[in-house]
Amino acid sequence: MLGTNDGIISVTSLIIGMAARGASSHTLLITCIAGLISGASSMATGEYISVKSQVDIEKADLDMEARELFSNPVKGNVGPVSISVMIGAFIFGIDMQLGGGSARMIVTLLFFCLGSLIATTHLDWWFNLPHLAPISIVSSLGVIPALIVSFVLFAAIAFATIFFEKKCHASLEVEPIAETQGFKRFLRGPWPLVWGGIILTLLNFATLTLAGRPWDVTSALAVWAAKSASLIGVDVASWVYWQQPANAKALSESLWFDITSMMNFGIMLGALLADSLAGKFAPNFNIPKRSLIAAIVGGLLLGYGAHLAYGCNIGAYFSGIASGSLHGWLWLIFAFIGNSLGVKLRPFFFPGERPQPEKLTGC
Repeated sequence: MLGTNDGIISVTSLIIGMAARGASSHTLLITCIAGLISGASSMATGEYISVKSQVDIEKADLDMEARELFSNPVKGNVGPVSISVMIGAFIFGIDMQLGGGSARMIVTLLFFCLGSLIATTHLDWWFNLPHLAPISIVSSLGVIPALIVSFVLFAAIAFATIFFEKKCHASLEVEPIAETQGFKRFLRGPWPLVWGGIILTLLNFATLTLAGRPWDVTSALAVWAAKSASLIGVDVASWVYWQQPANAKALSESLWFDITSMMNFGIMLGALLADSLAGKFAPNFNIPKRSLIAAIVGGLLLGYGAHLAYGCNIGAYFSGIASGSLHGWLWLIFAFIGNSLGVKLRPFFFPGERPQPEKLTGC
C-alpha cells in the first residue's frame, strides 16, 4: 500500500504533467531559475547531499551539516564532472530533436526504456573514464554566492538568446494568444508564462520535500525495461548494475513502491488529462517510415545517453543545477551542442517540415 507521502507524490506528479503540458515552452527558464532557489535553499537546510552514482563510482562527502527539511531527509543530484556526462549529454541533445511527440512518442518511450537497459550493461566502463570528483557550488561557495553566480549565468544566457533571436529573426517570438480566459483557459491552455513557472516550481519543491530528492525521470525507465526483460527470461539480476543495493531493491519490488515510477505515471496521466480537457487528444498512428526510424533511433540513444550523463534534461540539467552541481552546467553545454546538430538532422527524418518563410534569415 502506498504511504501518505507516496500518495501525495502521485497527485503532485499528475499536476506536474498538466502544468508542463499547459504551460508555454518558455516556462522552463523561469521554472529552472525558481527551482534553483528552492533547490539551493533545501541544500542549505538538507540533511546531506548525495551523489547520484552507480556501479562503484566514487561517492562524495560534501561535509554538509546534518539537518532535515520539514522533518524529512533530503539529498541533491550532485554528479561527477566527467567524459561520460559530456558524451551522454551530447547524444541526448541530438536525439531530443528526433524523438518527437504524439503517437511517435510511444515508440520513442519504448526504445528509451530499451536504451536505458542497454546502458546498464556497461556503465562501469563509462564511469571509469576520466572524471573529476562531484563539485557542488553550494558547498564550495555557500548558498548566497552560489545563487548569485547561477543568476549571473542565467542572465548571460537570457541576454545572449535575446540578442541572437533578434539578429536572426528581427524580433522575439511572442506567446500565443489564448482563445479563452479564466477557468476555461486553466483547463484548455495555453497557461501564462508566470502561471506555469510558479506552479512547476512549487510542485518541484513539493517533490523534493516528500520524496527527499529532486525530480528524476530516467532511472525508472531502466527499471521498467529490466522488469520486462526478466519476464522473458533475461537474467538481469546478475548484471553488476542491478546488484547494487538500491537498484536490486527497485528491480525486486513492485513499481508501486518506486517513487520515480509513480511520478512518471502521474506525469503521463496529467499530460493526457490536459490534452483531453483542451480537446487536443487525437493520436494519429499513421507514422511515416522516416519518422518511425527517428523515433526508434532517438529513443534508444535518449535512454543510453541519459544514463551516461547521470540523467536527462530533468535529472541532470534541471535537478543538477538546482542542486548546485557543476555537472548540470556541463550537461547544458554539451546537450545544447548536440541539440544544434539534431536540428540539422531533422530535414532528413521529417522531410515534410518546412521553415516558416517569414522567419528565414541569413543566420
